[in-house]
Amino acid sequence: MNLSDFNYHLPSRLIAQEPLPNRSGSRLLLVERKSGKLLDKSFLFLLEHLNPGDCLVLNESKVIPARLFGRKKTGAIVEMLLVEPVGENDWLVLARPAKRLSVGDVVVIVKGQLEAEIKVVKKNGLRVISFNLADGTNFWELLNRIGKTPLPPYIHNHKLIDRQRYQTVFAAIPGSVAAPTAGLHFTKQLLKKIADRGVLIASLVLHVGPGTFQPLREEVVERNSLHSERFLLSQEAANKINLSKSRGGKIIAVGTTTVRVLETCADSAGRVKPKSGKTNLFIYPGYQFKMVDKLVTNFHLPKSSLLLLVSAFTGVDLTKAAYRHAIKNNYRFFSFGDAMLIF
Repeated sequence: MNLSDFNYHLPSRLIAQEPLPNRSGSRLLLVERKSGKLLDKSFLFLLEHLNPGDCLVLNESKVIPARLFGRKKTGAIVEMLLVEPVGENDWLVLARPAKRLSVGDVVVIVKGQLEAEIKVVKKNGLRVISFNLADGTNFWELLNRIGKTPLPPYIHNHKLIDRQRYQTVFAAIPGSVAAPTAGLHFTKQLLKKIADRGVLIASLVLHVGPGTFQPLREEVVERNSLHSERFLLSQEAANKINLSKSRGGKIIAVGTTTVRVLETCADSAGRVKPKSGKTNLFIYPGYQFKMVDKLVTNFHLPKSSLLLLVSAFTGVDLTKAAYRHAIKNNYRFFSFGDAMLIF
């Protein structure tokens, strides 16, 4: 299987540069796997495809302002993207310019308050740093004040984006460097309507890492691998999902991140077990899904692991047809774009 088979041309005008004023104002492309039918709807039509006893599963990871800027003692500017904590004050980061950051180097981020010392040099620009905080300084309060929200590289005017608009309304657990963007379409009002319909709502966590920005590089699909990302599926969420499944309900995953956790935690009997840890599950065509029945997802970058996951769930030919339809009918693409419901 070749990566070039998952490429497509997208007119730049269809790359959404900012969110719509109304979160639920997006368009929704219905993709019926059995018949191959494609129907154009508004996102609120999602309600018509949720039935009492179904379970809607959300990723409640919260985006952190993970981009930090500082200076070495030489005056050189350093940019760091927080990836994940690896100790009490230690973090794995992506650093630029990485080649000029050696063990022992100190980066001053806020003079007198926050410094970062390089502890370990890893490959591909990764470094382990140790934060040195001034007495009485709260790291998270300072990060929320000085950190920048990491946005995808195709967003050209960061000033258009309010930090809260790159956050789902149900975000609760800090840790992601990118939003689980399928969840951006939901409002609290829509979630209430879904619950009032008798649909169970379960929340899990997958902290999206910087790998979401990085394209797959090996032409042979099977030779690629994904960075590990931290996840949590609680006992409460597992109980809701298993209850729905046992009663014949459908499991509707909101976003590819949610799919990866569900499939990581699913057993051969079609139940999920509560787990936490890291997953590097790489889903591509040929994968046999154990848990997910329906998928809400945005339109993804060419040659991306996300597009491969969608193709595995939908079928390669139907995915291509859906993307051609979306381009022809001027759907908005990527993080702030429109959505699909695949069922």
